[in-house]
Amino acid sequence: MGDMMCPAPATARSTTTPRIPLLPYVLLGLASTVMSLEPDAEEEWAAVERRGAHLVTRAAERPFIIHGFNTYWLMSFAADEATRPRVTAAIAEAAGAGLNVCRTWAFADGGYHALQTAPFCYDEVVFQALDFVVSEARRYKMRLILSLCNNWEDYGGKAQYVRWGKEAGVDLTSDDDFFSDPTLKGYYKAFVEAVLSRINTITNEAYKDDPTILAWELINEPRCPSDPSGDTLQAWIEEMASYVKSIDTMHLVEIGIEGYYGPSTPELLLVNPDDYSGHVGTDFIRNHQAMGIDLASVHIYSDTWLPDSTEESHVQFVNTWMQQHIDDAANLLGMPIVIGEFGLSLKDGKFENEFRETFMQTVYNNFLGSWESGMIGGGCLLWQLFPEGAEHMDDGYAVIFVKSPSTFNLLANHSRKLEC
Repeated sequence: MGDMMCPAPATARSTTTPRIPLLPYVLLGLASTVMSLEPDAEEEWAAVERRGAHLVTRAAERPFIIHGFNTYWLMSFAADEATRPRVTAAIAEAAGAGLNVCRTWAFADGGYHALQTAPFCYDEVVFQALDFVVSEARRYKMRLILSLCNNWEDYGGKAQYVRWGKEAGVDLTSDDDFFSDPTLKGYYKAFVEAVLSRINTITNEAYKDDPTILAWELINEPRCPSDPSGDTLQAWIEEMASYVKSIDTMHLVEIGIEGYYGPSTPELLLVNPDDYSGHVGTDFIRNHQAMGIDLASVHIYSDTWLPDSTEESHVQFVNTWMQQHIDDAANLLGMPIVIGEFGLSLKDGKFENEFRETFMQTVYNNFLGSWESGMIGGGCLLWQLFPEGAEHMDDGYAVIFVKSPSTFNLLANHSRKLEC
């Protein structure tokens, strides 16, 4: 429907798989690992499904644990032949470390390399770039968590939806109208349908039928501070989770929230990093009780949440934050927990890589202990992993394996522990 309302798309770029140089892997002694990553064409690529608080692969009935990473710009890089090889490099390097899930943006609303150029209008070139990301992930046995919108203005997000609504004459007063205005919700639903129903031009498989996709994320880090009661965001979550499930019954759905406790659990507000975070319209327990939500999403950024704290305080916060959410996900919600983003920035020089690895190990140890006890499944996704050649995108959190072999070893060791 959308394409018929838009000008004819530009000629699609080539989807030929680029050849990835193995020099980074040779430097790390990993060339043989990378070259063995090509999956057996006969091997079944089964979907992952939820069983209570755990994940399993549907066919083999084996536990599936998320050991993942974020590289949000894959679709944007794939839309340009000059940067497309970095997409394959990012996925291949992660696979070489034993990572098995990548979280990335399946949206770009207006602006540079926009997937959604206007409501109901989608750029076929960029859609084919997303096709490439999905096909490369499958080639390297990498599952995907695909986020469908952004709370922030990066890559458009809810602010772009509001701008489109105003251009159409809709009376809007706040970016938070994204969550309540019928016109804007219609724009979002149309985009969701376009993505979920997309037929991949490389694999010839609909996204909604592709087991490469582990889960859909409704929106990255949603907040609705104009309604601190949480009612507005809760209604949106319930409506959109149901809508996604009406199109795609196979895949898991997560919200994408940061994990702040809200009004439904006043006794837990003190677990939040500050008072403000309990009044941004999100509510960890209530939000995840919405029908259609399968995974409890949490983020961890103690470096920005607790900017003046000591290293010891950061570790203590991570322990408390994770154990409370793990306990609640297992015992109150009965669903797997997904630490969708966690990281520590080296940008301002406050922390060194050694403490970042301590921070990472703390996150992994908390999850690993709970998983080994049989309490919960799910997993953790590092923010973020970059290949060489993408340093200009670094926000201070990027891990580049060839420049940090000790971090590679940490991730590879965690992968081995999960296989035991």
